[in-house]
Amino acid sequence: MESIQVFDRPALQAFYSVAGRLLFIESSSLELRNLIVDLFAGWQLTPVSLPDRSPDIRISFSCEALTQRIPRNLDSFEIADGGKCYTEGAGLYLELGGPVVHLENGSKVSVKVSFTDLPRLGDPLFGRAASFAVCAALRRYGLFDLHSAGMIEPENGKAVLIIGPSGSGKSTLTLQLVQSGWSYLSDDELLLSLSDGAVEARGFRSFFAVSEAGAQLKRCFEPVGSSRVDQAYPGVLLFIRLNGESRSQLSKLTQAETMTRLITACPWATYDRSVAGANLELLSALARQAQGFDLSAGRDLLEPGFAGSFFSAALCVSLRSLR
Repeated sequence: MESIQVFDRPALQAFYSVAGRLLFIESSSLELRNLIVDLFAGWQLTPVSLPDRSPDIRISFSCEALTQRIPRNLDSFEIADGGKCYTEGAGLYLELGGPVVHLENGSKVSVKVSFTDLPRLGDPLFGRAASFAVCAALRRYGLFDLHSAGMIEPENGKAVLIIGPSGSGKSTLTLQLVQSGWSYLSDDELLLSLSDGAVEARGFRSFFAVSEAGAQLKRCFEPVGSSRVDQAYPGVLLFIRLNGESRSQLSKLTQAETMTRLITACPWATYDRSVAGANLELLSALARQAQGFDLSAGRDLLEPGFAGSFFSAALCVSLRSLR
């Protein structure tokens, strides 16, 4: 006879805060609960034990035989790194090759994340689905995600954003700068907000994830002796690409070129139509606020101490002009 376990209440009910927004997270699965707690521990979300107000965002995780049904006849398009997005007014569905994320079209921000199979520890699809859910919800409150590392130039205190796709060397360069005494926001993902005309950046992920030769999974860690900063105002944008050569080159971009690259690096500025206007307004403000550079990254940036001195010298004039 098959045994069925019935939960009288969710296995997980937890509150987290980020940038003044309160998130309520729930799951009826004990196994999912453990995965969520471990994942969120590596993000810059603050647990809240006794909230004094109603949550701004509600996100529920479930593991079901059938994932959420996506209505027919919705507008749809492919998204970067695999998957499909379906839009429904201010709401959307994300189909990620198994997990389905549904941001509901309503007055309150509510997101459902469902899996047909229980994710395994370290499963990148689980982290991707959860990240999509949190970031899609935060965009409704003017917090826009950007695939970028964030560093703090020691002399000036301004944030230097290192922007590029996976595999472009962001985490490796960030680690080199940390070892040269730079503080950091994040090595991979940032949340940007606009306040009184100025763009502020804060880290989303608190640990580093660096690819190593021969390893299938990235090595995750927090740098020893480093200093993590909660938030900062960007002064420089580095659009990184690997050149496979021995020397690195840095070329200044115009404001228009910077804006074009920001839009390319932030596809949800056009994907997520209900908040696209506010997202593009923020990117435009960022292009005006910070000087953009094309960084053709060479092997010299891997030499101990070189990255810190190279960028401090090269960016000195630009950072002074933004004070």
